[in-house]
Amino acid sequence: MKPALFYGWKVIMTLFVMLMFSAGFGFYNHSVIIQALVRDGGFEIEFASMAVSVFFLTNGLSGLVIAPLLERYDVRYVVVVGVLLTSVSLCLLGSVSTMAELLVLYVFFGAGFGAAGLLPATTLVARWFELERAKALSIASTGLSVGGVLLTPLSATLIETYSLQTGGLWLGILNLVFVMPLVIYYLRSSPQDVGLLPDGQQTSSRAGSQGTYYRDALRQHFFWGLAISYVLTMLAQVGGIAHQYGVLSERLSPEFAAWGIAIMPAFSVVGRLAGGMILDRISTLRFTLVMMLIQGASLMAIGLADQVIWMYLCLAFFGLSVGNLLMLQPLIIAEVYGLKY
Repeated sequence: MKPALFYGWKVIMTLFVMLMFSAGFGFYNHSVIIQALVRDGGFEIEFASMAVSVFFLTNGLSGLVIAPLLERYDVRYVVVVGVLLTSVSLCLLGSVSTMAELLVLYVFFGAGFGAAGLLPATTLVARWFELERAKALSIASTGLSVGGVLLTPLSATLIETYSLQTGGLWLGILNLVFVMPLVIYYLRSSPQDVGLLPDGQQTSSRAGSQGTYYRDALRQHFFWGLAISYVLTMLAQVGGIAHQYGVLSERLSPEFAAWGIAIMPAFSVVGRLAGGMILDRISTLRFTLVMMLIQGASLMAIGLADQVIWMYLCLAFFGLSVGNLLMLQPLIIAEVYGLKY
């Protein structure tokens, strides 16, 4: 008799869809929204960019609240609130008229992105998988890149064809309709909730008592080195992503710019899937350092490129680094500190 599919893979596919919409309408979409806020909303580009900074600042700070909630409550409660906040924020994007309104909206947008994004996704992958954690995380987080390839161009088309107000309304509705039912029906906080063990094993190989408490990790130099290096890496990455559409629009024709915006997330898919396949055979830390070097070099090269082929090539290498760096931090933390439960 053919064994039933391990329920954890249903969780992974739900996370794939959740991250696809989260990234397609949020993470990768900021460059499109910035241009629309300037064109349709009459905002200065500096102010529109400031709102994106507020988005990511709120996203980071909200993690301090979201993480304890994920430990105490059913993960679906947290993610449902995140999907609602994100959807409402998208619907209201074209309705703001002052800087104060825009910043407040982006606070809720950032909080929603945090509650229905990478933090709950990586937490669930760590709980549901141990032996195949790298593979599971690479599949789930590939949704981020697929969202950039499929949904960000869709967002750009809707907003360019209609307006930020109408396009944003449709984005919010699509996010709610496609993500919410899957989250409610399939997500579960841990394999124990459905009478299973990680990876579908018959006996658990986890040594939960060997995990490290957060308060103990805070005393270690490695923890702070990893945290600071990733803060700087993400600052560079988010800045590059947020302004790629503007850079492409300045240097290339509208047609080439439209094609160019899909290159980085497309190669992010390639990079993440390749990384997920080889991480079991190489040092995660060394691989992370290589990806950081590639990201820095590609961003500098994008600043210098002025021809279509070179711009596309630089975006491809940038995408390879983006695809891997987002999933490497939780893998490093899980490898070094384990799970405590």
